[in-house]
Amino acid sequence: MPTVQIPAGVFLCLLAVAEAIVRSALSGVSMQRAIALCLVALATTAPIPLMAEQPAAVAATCAAVASLVLFHTLTIAAVIAELVVLYRLAQLPRSGSTTQAIAIALSFSFLVVALVHPVPQTSEASVLVLLLAGLAPAAALAGVARRERSEALRHDAARQAVAGDLLDHVARGERARIARELHDVVAHHISMVAVQAETARLTTPGMPGAGARALGAIGDTARAALTEMRRLLGVLREDAEIGGPELSPQPGLEQLGQLLDQARDASGSAARLILSGRPRRLDPGVELAAYRIVQEALTNARRHARGAAVDVELRFRDQDIGLRVRDNGPGPADASPVDGHGLTGMRERAASVGGRLRTGPAPGGGFLVEATLPGGHAGSVAAAPPRS
Repeated sequence: MPTVQIPAGVFLCLLAVAEAIVRSALSGVSMQRAIALCLVALATTAPIPLMAEQPAAVAATCAAVASLVLFHTLTIAAVIAELVVLYRLAQLPRSGSTTQAIAIALSFSFLVVALVHPVPQTSEASVLVLLLAGLAPAAALAGVARRERSEALRHDAARQAVAGDLLDHVARGERARIARELHDVVAHHISMVAVQAETARLTTPGMPGAGARALGAIGDTARAALTEMRRLLGVLREDAEIGGPELSPQPGLEQLGQLLDQARDASGSAARLILSGRPRRLDPGVELAAYRIVQEALTNARRHARGAAVDVELRFRDQDIGLRVRDNGPGPADASPVDGHGLTGMRERAASVGGRLRTGPAPGGGFLVEATLPGGHAGSVAAAPPRS
């Protein structure tokens, strides 16, 4: 019950009793009737400070109807109290349809009194009956309108909050997607620039000193760019957390041959693609995840096992596909890939399509990246083989 309701109710009680006393004195009624009028007047207003909204509305309305029917009188304070309790009952923010129906039904009780048990026309109460017959339903309907408006405002606020959360989630997912693409695509090519510059400097006979210094500067610049990009990726990943799968994947299994050709051209080491099972077209998201995992594994091999041969094995099974990328480098004891953004990105890509990924030392030496991805049918396709 609002704090202001108690003093307002007490004030109306005192006003109703005072009005009943004045009316009794002016009309010259007996002491017994005067006391009865005072008690009825008190009953029409006392529920406001003493009861909750619904019991107060019922009690005050019953007392007001009894005062009109039995005594043909009603105080002005009772009229004000009746309008207040009906409005309060109908506009409660948490009230249900039943409470609103009670408020409307109580408001029409005065119209029933005016039609079924009319107050004598000579009585001043007849004016109050007609006044309540018109104003009581209006007060109840005003409370209903106030409640509906409050509910609409709350729903709008809730929708705006949900929309804000959705936009924030989409933004985080987009930042995560950009981070993965930067790492898997841009960092991949910058790494190739660094490796090719170093290879050209070391393998070109008779190169002038200025050319060797220029190639060295290119390699240093590429490695510095990779370092700065890793810092940027760290910021993006902290801000984006883990995003969802890409909606528009582009590379797929058909481009694995070209990817291995690029890796062999960049490092000068052997790289071969081994297929087993019956090749088929997979879901585009699965194909993109497989492509990016192979791309990142090749980049790690060039970075941490320079010159090592790499085997990429793709096994098509009935329910899934198996992907293995193994190099024959010095092994994890000497030059294993650091568990940074690269391995984390590969795990995220596998998990985003419902697969799993394992990394670690390969039996017999080298490093192994092994993934199991969903392999639902979408048609037959053969991965393009690398150049011989």
